[in-house]
Amino acid sequence: MADEILDPPPDASPSPAPATPPPPTTPAALLRPRREAFEHGLLPIPKLIFPEGTLAQTLAQLKEKLAAAAASPGGRVGAAALAEALQIPREQAALALATLAAVLPAEDPALGDGAGDDAGADIRDVLLFLYVQSYKRLVPRNAHKDSPAVADVWPSTSAFDGYLSALSPIQLVRSNSRRFMPSQADEEIHQLSYLQKHMANILTLLADSVEGEGDDSLVLTMETFEHLGFLVQFSEGTSLSQAATFFANSDPDMPAAPVPAAQVLDWMSQNIASALEYSAERSAAKESNQQTMSDLDVTMAEANASHPRSSTPSSNPAYYRNVTFVEGFSKTSVVKHASDVKGNSIKVLNCHDSVIYILAPLKYATVYGCSDATVVLGAVGKVVKVEHCERVHIIAAAKRICIANCRECIFYLGVNHQPLVLGDNHKLQVAPFNTCYSQLRDHLMQVGVDPGVNKWDQPFVLGVVDPHDSLSHPAGVSDVKAESATCLDPDLFNNFLIPSWFGDERQEPTCNPFPLPEIYGACQNKKRSALEDIQKTIRELQLDENRKRELATALHAQFKDWLYASGNIRQLYCLQGD
Repeated sequence: MADEILDPPPDASPSPAPATPPPPTTPAALLRPRREAFEHGLLPIPKLIFPEGTLAQTLAQLKEKLAAAAASPGGRVGAAALAEALQIPREQAALALATLAAVLPAEDPALGDGAGDDAGADIRDVLLFLYVQSYKRLVPRNAHKDSPAVADVWPSTSAFDGYLSALSPIQLVRSNSRRFMPSQADEEIHQLSYLQKHMANILTLLADSVEGEGDDSLVLTMETFEHLGFLVQFSEGTSLSQAATFFANSDPDMPAAPVPAAQVLDWMSQNIASALEYSAERSAAKESNQQTMSDLDVTMAEANASHPRSSTPSSNPAYYRNVTFVEGFSKTSVVKHASDVKGNSIKVLNCHDSVIYILAPLKYATVYGCSDATVVLGAVGKVVKVEHCERVHIIAAAKRICIANCRECIFYLGVNHQPLVLGDNHKLQVAPFNTCYSQLRDHLMQVGVDPGVNKWDQPFVLGVVDPHDSLSHPAGVSDVKAESATCLDPDLFNNFLIPSWFGDERQEPTCNPFPLPEIYGACQNKKRSALEDIQKTIRELQLDENRKRELATALHAQFKDWLYASGNIRQLYCLQGD
């Protein structure tokens, strides 16, 4: 069909933008918060979250407990020690370590993926992980003022009356209140402000005590300083110790001398303040130009384009964020191969009635605010997060997946860890992974996903209320468990065919790398046999040409009705375009 396109190109002649003030000068090195820690590293476990007034003191006491439990000073913390120190079940402590492993800036061989009984995390990483559990997400602008009543938009009352839960995903996309949602830039400024407020306490928590008075009694080694990379980073990838003047010229053959924590605080504060000032100036310039761009990562040319956004960050080092966006598509199909994805993360945002194919190896993936869509995620080595989606089919091969605040969605999963389910969910179903493409096995190997391990049917369910939301919640529901997911009826399970767009993929389909459970495999074989019987019967029918045409017309009509009823009509358009 003429209006069905794959990944439409930008409008070649966008309307000219109004004159704007010159953009602020880009700093040579811009400090940015690590979004992964805030977007994928927060768990709604009440005992991991301490009141802000006692946060520093409580974590200082916890540091002593963990150090005593570790084999040596500066040692490592396992699930048993963490569970005892926090007084939480061991399974929750193991989940915390696995989540920490998923959001560390670099692989920690001793921690691995946090799942082994002998896995242990560096105490400093554990303390930083626990500290950011106090972070609260940004409140949507004018959220309470513009939120409709829950009963007006949901079939039943939501477990908490917050802005995000009050709007179903499709209503969130279509309503004018979408403009009140915080942008990526807003959230980054919010994260920087949080770090600015808490940096003194964070450094005190990490510092070592030495002989001296006042500020000179607390120092940070270069190794400890590097652990701050869990929270912040420089846009061009420079390590913290290379950027910091007090460690930059250290002799690689000799340990660098510790630096007073007060000196480190001054340096961090100056860099955070510079980043906040730069971000504020860019936001002001954007608003004066009445741009619709939703992230600092997007160049002005991309923001002015009149098509839904599917973009990668600018090559300017100050903007580079390793994130690719697929946003705002409706009634179309989009394909992204490895060559199209610049960076290690992707975000699929606010797509409706579309099929999105992400056939690339990634570290992180987010699917947010989508409805009546199918999203295929080829290989994700860290975390997939699916949030505020409605009637969406997610096909994902990943180490981990987190599902929050979704309705009537089906998840076809190949996952090495239990699916994490939290928030206000309704009528979720899970099923085994059901697709393949020629490079899938290579992509799984690149990101470290083991197709021999699939825990798709073992959801780990946490609470309904997310204490990280900066929204008010009714009393008495914080301990209520989220609704879990049920297994898809094997009779309703079907393989999903990914079309071939390039000549080198026109080959025999690669078999699904995740073995099917016996009952699902048996149902597939039964359907295949039934189809073969029908084909044989039709071939053996002795019909004249008129009756053959009538039969073909009836079959096509039935097939068309099924395509529309099942939502597979979009997939057929993709196959026709192949």
